[in-house]
Amino acid sequence: MDTVTEAPATSRHASARRDLAAAYRLIAHFGLDDSIYTHISARADGDGEHFLINPYGYRFEEVTASNLVSVDLDGHVVDDPDGAGINKAGFTIHSAIHAARPDVHCVLHTHTVAGVAVSCLEEGLLPLNQWAMEFHGRTAYHDYEGIALDLTERERLVADLGDKPVMVLRNHGMLVCGRTVGEAFRRMYNLERSCQAQLAAMATGMPIRRPSDALAEHTARQYEGWDADHGATERDPEWDAYLRLLRRIQPDFDT
Repeated sequence: MDTVTEAPATSRHASARRDLAAAYRLIAHFGLDDSIYTHISARADGDGEHFLINPYGYRFEEVTASNLVSVDLDGHVVDDPDGAGINKAGFTIHSAIHAARPDVHCVLHTHTVAGVAVSCLEEGLLPLNQWAMEFHGRTAYHDYEGIALDLTERERLVADLGDKPVMVLRNHGMLVCGRTVGEAFRRMYNLERSCQAQLAAMATGMPIRRPSDALAEHTARQYEGWDADHGATERDPEWDAYLRLLRRIQPDFDT
């Protein structure tokens, strides 16, 4: 009987750093960043005790695998290679989710113009197109409470998120969770395009054709089963393609 050899912890840690640094660079590459603000976090090595986040004051295109900061769930910095510290608001949101959701490896939050605009709409994200249907019935909402510096907000964030992979932070922005960094990035990329397409359709002033809830649910389930249906349960070919892109255009992300 064949046995599976688990990768050493040092190898998993290096992969976590590489993937997270790649996500930061890709968010910047596609114009989804917001100066030095917003964050992407990932569990350092799958142990659930520490997670990695960007050093405070660094733009996303400056993040590398080696300058990511390791923090515990109480906000104590474990390892800070450049001594830059972290954004406390980023810690509030990300630590809450990592502590409450052991199934979540990566949390990705953005403040794009399209995402913020949709977060200001009373109806929020609508399943108007194929991208958006991925999130039908799988999107949570959290009311704005000001800049996330109050640690008591973590309880409300977690309660509102529940077991969903996506959250609209009302009047603020978008947040996604992923079992991997690659999954989180893909979700955010599709979520961003969903918001852009919704706003573009609304801007025409023409009547909008809204698919049925049954069709939206069918499509969401198709998204959920995509990897299994395409033989990609052991790897992520789309994430691999993004890594190849970065190695061509920004090879220093993995330094």
